[in-house]
Amino acid sequence: MNTKRKLYTYLFLLIVLLITACREQKPARQVSFAIFGDPAELAAYEALVTAFENEYPDIKIQLRHTPGQSEYRRRLATEFSSGSPSDVMLLNYRRFATFAEQGGLEPLGPYLAQSQHIQASDFFEPTIEAFQLDDQLWCIPQNVSSLVVYYNRDLFDAAGLSYPTDDWARDEFLAAARALTLDEDDDGRIDQYGVGIDPNLFRLAPLIWQNGGELVDDPINPTRLALDTPEALDALQWLVDLQVKEGVVPDAEAEAAESSESRFLNGRLGLYFNSRRGVPTYRTIKDFTWDVAPLPRGSQAAGILHSDAYCLAAATQDKEAAWQFIEFANSAAGQKIVARSGRTVPSLKVVADSPAFLDPSLPPANSQVFIDTIPELRRVPIMTTWAGIEETASKEIERAFYGQVSVQEAVDTAVTLTQPFFDEAANGR
Repeated sequence: MNTKRKLYTYLFLLIVLLITACREQKPARQVSFAIFGDPAELAAYEALVTAFENEYPDIKIQLRHTPGQSEYRRRLATEFSSGSPSDVMLLNYRRFATFAEQGGLEPLGPYLAQSQHIQASDFFEPTIEAFQLDDQLWCIPQNVSSLVVYYNRDLFDAAGLSYPTDDWARDEFLAAARALTLDEDDDGRIDQYGVGIDPNLFRLAPLIWQNGGELVDDPINPTRLALDTPEALDALQWLVDLQVKEGVVPDAEAEAAESSESRFLNGRLGLYFNSRRGVPTYRTIKDFTWDVAPLPRGSQAAGILHSDAYCLAAATQDKEAAWQFIEFANSAAGQKIVARSGRTVPSLKVVADSPAFLDPSLPPANSQVFIDTIPELRRVPIMTTWAGIEETASKEIERAFYGQVSVQEAVDTAVTLTQPFFDEAANGR
């Protein structure tokens, strides 16, 4: 009898062990996450994924990385059109509306309203507003940044220049750019340039707003491009003159030979316009000291919003798991991980005001400028066709910037060629 009891006991324990093993071998829930960026940026997201998986061991994140931003946008468009997008992706506020209107995104307002970890009031207000369309919040903002001027402190020292102040004007900026532009060996070719800037509509926008102008006729319900106003024309002429008249910016041939950003990294360019995104790469600089300054002021202060967000594909099978990742990524713990990399200005106010972002031991020393300029930020219109408008207008701005056409010719062409995009958006309202 004892032998039978022992046998039954052993069988019972064996069954329990088998059931436990089966439960333990249950496959992990899978969430794919699409990002773009250079190796330094990738490392930040890898750290974020590792932290999340440690917190949620039953969910595995498949990181889908694309190095270039243009390539990334093409990849997303292809994935959405084929019906197989990544579950979670980073989208800029200028790009999400197209996917939302096509039914590709899941609105995240209801998820945020039910969250026990994050609330809309935790975020800088401009970021929440930027991802709203048709009275819905579509994505949860990851960052907020302004366009700033990165500058090489060593080159300023060598030229005997004072560093940019928080209220420097355009004439002070131009004087510095001239002093930093050098033909060091007198061979008729510039060896060191004063300024680097991408000649596009997004870079031009804050210059127009600083002049009291507008990008479009109506920022809420735009029907046409407004680059043909005196304020906008003057802003574009000032930008074009940096290259065509002053020669403080590389011309088309020089830019093709080596990008302005590469020149800045190599210590041969004094001032470079960019958002916070470049910081992880710039922190690899060993040969000189650099910092950031706000844009030189026009007649009034204005900046342009840079903001990306975590968006959820409507086709995602496990929306609960995907939301848990988005929620963690936008918690204080998650945002601190990416903030320490230098990649972002955190959209969470508490993280932006923490050492994770304002660490004085890491460049830039003047990170506070990104926070101080938030009240001055404006955004481009939220339109399904804005990407087409921006791309088309930017081509004409670039032609003027490199002296191929006059400012007036570029503007006239841009206004004409972008009108179909405005009409398409109006018909879709």
